[in-house]
Amino acid sequence: MRWERQRVGVEPVLPGLEGLVRTVRPPEFDGVTFHEVRARSVLNKVPEGSGVPFGWTVNPYRGCSHACTYCLEGGTRVLLANGRTRALAELRVGDRIYGTRGHGSARGLVPTTVLAHWSTLREAYRVTLDDGTRIVAGEDHRFLSARGWRFVAGSRLGAAQRPHLAEGTELVGVGAFAATPDDTLGYRAGYLCGMLRSGGFAVEPEATARAVGYLPDFGSSVGFLRVPGTPDAHWRRGFLAGLFDLAGGYRRGALWITHEDQEVLGALRAALDASGFGYDVAERKPGRCRVRLRGGTGEVIRFLHTCDPAVGRRRSLDGAVLGTSRRRVVSAEPLGLRLPLFDITTGTGDFVADGMVSHNCFARNTHTYLDFDAGRDFDTQVVVKVNAPQVLAAQLRRPGWAREHVAMGTNTDPYQRAEGRYRLMPGIVTALARSGTPFSILTKGTVLTRDLPLLESVSADVPVSLAVSIALLDRELQRRLEPGTPGPAARLELVEKARAAGLPCSVLVAPVLPWLTDSAEALDALFARLAEVGASRVTVLPLHLRPGAREWFARWLAREYPALVPRYKQLYARGSYVSKAYRERLGERVGPLLRRYGLDRPPALPGQRSHRAEPVVAPANPAEQLRLL
Repeated sequence: MRWERQRVGVEPVLPGLEGLVRTVRPPEFDGVTFHEVRARSVLNKVPEGSGVPFGWTVNPYRGCSHACTYCLEGGTRVLLANGRTRALAELRVGDRIYGTRGHGSARGLVPTTVLAHWSTLREAYRVTLDDGTRIVAGEDHRFLSARGWRFVAGSRLGAAQRPHLAEGTELVGVGAFAATPDDTLGYRAGYLCGMLRSGGFAVEPEATARAVGYLPDFGSSVGFLRVPGTPDAHWRRGFLAGLFDLAGGYRRGALWITHEDQEVLGALRAALDASGFGYDVAERKPGRCRVRLRGGTGEVIRFLHTCDPAVGRRRSLDGAVLGTSRRRVVSAEPLGLRLPLFDITTGTGDFVADGMVSHNCFARNTHTYLDFDAGRDFDTQVVVKVNAPQVLAAQLRRPGWAREHVAMGTNTDPYQRAEGRYRLMPGIVTALARSGTPFSILTKGTVLTRDLPLLESVSADVPVSLAVSIALLDRELQRRLEPGTPGPAARLELVEKARAAGLPCSVLVAPVLPWLTDSAEALDALFARLAEVGASRVTVLPLHLRPGAREWFARWLAREYPALVPRYKQLYARGSYVSKAYRERLGERVGPLLRRYGLDRPPALPGQRSHRAEPVVAPANPAEQLRLL
């Protein structure tokens, strides 16, 4: 019943998608939306001249539910574009918040929009700062430090080393967010006193609306116009808000209140003193003084949160410069728990959380043919062809079908996590086998283990071959490069089980990342493990960066390994493929290792188009179209 309520008529996410049956957001795939469609065709012809060794593909899914990155606990307060705060879990797409933008050696606050918002369960870490602030985050979350972005946690070993929080790390931000005032009778009396003794009604509509709402609490009494002899904290906060709304201002990092009533000025200084604010007093003209807050942007934000004034235009922090409010990390330690954590994507790529500048999730280009955004939609908006087995069976029964080789996994992974729910592949495999069509499957998903008995059975009738993508053994680097996908150990186990079932299972070592996973030591260790689990053969593909993937990878590299950015720019200066010189060097390194472990056997995929044997390191041509990143 819960799923039935999410039909298209209730939540139309893609109201123009042909064949759309319903759109659902299942709880077991938190943060992922599935668009279930009834496809007219699932057997796709590969364009002539593509250079790939097969002519047909089947893709039951568009998009991939493998990967997502998540950041902070839902209660983390985020700075809104009106100067107030809201819990991260309560943000919605379209909300206006503050991000930052560089201004020379400093950064300034700029309004930005929440473009995406999602959550899932993740291993949680607690970051403790020297001012007592505690924030719960995932290990991949990044904070801005005095020396650049730092992850919550990182590895000390291997290629997965990355800058991360340590004791004493200085974080950039605006200082801890202060608690907003309670709406008590004392606060209301203080607000009316400050506001009415500074100009009163009809000056600021927002202040007037608040005052009109407060007046009925006091009946016909006007006692609230007097300053109490010993005002409490609630009254002081309301008084500061009323004064600021009518007699205050903020510009270029400076916040001030100007007044000529000496009793009011005395109460103003007393209220600031009681809240720990530093200030300067300057006489503007005889009897009229300006009280100006010290401490920069951090203290301005603390003032706004402490007293909560009503007038929106006076709360604007656009362009406010950061850099003076820095806190140091005391510890960053795992909680040993999996907790619901949230993340957002913003227009500036960051946001201010619990007073610290936080980096938001990366995203990559794809899916634009369906008018999805060029960000994380590939990971979170998955089109499912729910009738794929039936449509394929009908297409394979056509008289003109010549039983040519069909390759699966060449565009999107058929054994991604969504397959665990929709179970489309058993019907697809059965349809191919019954028609006498040879096929191959490329995957990084261990869901394939479920179908090994079926694949073993149909291999007696048609040629079947498997290939698993395993790029590296370094689990930490793999988690950052392909978040949400099965780790290297699980994929190695899949190869071993496939071989035990008597199925040929090759391994695609792709993508090889220059200067990260291409060392002789890393490749030697990987090939040794592949030989141990019985891989039929190995093909090595260096990273290639088509438009879309190129932009995503550029952001990932700049974030994770900024020192490598100039080298990659030079390596990929001429387009999507590495230089010929690099391929030759990689081939010289890979060839002897593959021969050492007996992994250089020629391919054997019966039913494929006739083509020459693949080289150890695939050349820079369209055959590298396998989208592995």
